[in-house]
Amino acid sequence: MCKQPKHEQTAKTDWLDSLRHEARMLVRELDATAGVRRLFEGRIRQDDYAYYLIQTYQYVRWSEGFFTGSGERTKREGQSPALADLLFQKAREEKGHEQWLLRDLKELGWTQERVERAPICPAVRAYVEWNRFTTQSGVPTAFLGTAYVLEYLSVNRAPDSVDRLIADSGIPNIHKAVLFLRGHGAADGDHVAELESVLRTLTSPEEQAALLLSARTTRALFPKFFREP
Repeated sequence: MCKQPKHEQTAKTDWLDSLRHEARMLVRELDATAGVRRLFEGRIRQDDYAYYLIQTYQYVRWSEGFFTGSGERTKREGQSPALADLLFQKAREEKGHEQWLLRDLKELGWTQERVERAPICPAVRAYVEWNRFTTQSGVPTAFLGTAYVLEYLSVNRAPDSVDRLIADSGIPNIHKAVLFLRGHGAADGDHVAELESVLRTLTSPEEQAALLLSARTTRALFPKFFREP
């Protein structure tokens, strides 16, 4: 099995605090990114919103499979049963979320065929291939680091973004084109708490480092999923 790089941690450091730090910094950096801030503030243009939904579709479509594959490897390699169960649970939670995105895009005039033909940005390609690596060849539980920061982001920004988009964007049919954001904002609060509860039992320094590395990788790539205004 290919190993991911290890990161030094002091004995006094709560590794979950480091994971929370990555999530908080992702939110802060997105707030400072003009193209993302326009979404959060409900001022995004229709074509830029469609671009965001398309790029999101191109990575969300893989999430269920990554969770399932990671869970199967974790179970097969005799690692933590609790983490394997969590990965399978996350796979069930992700089922059908790409359909939310297709339904949102349909309200904006995009057919599925048109969505499938749209270019995929380099950051999304890198995100997919990184998580494919961890799922297939790296530390299989690493995808939980990716999940943590994205669910933290949803909790802290999705609900208000939905309200502001509907109130201020002026995009036709926007109240019918926020299914993905609304769904994640509503559910991910409980998901973050559940993740922390299980991850608190993770004692392997190698796995802790792998989750943190995936969180940092997501933090580096995610701002580039948006088109600058």
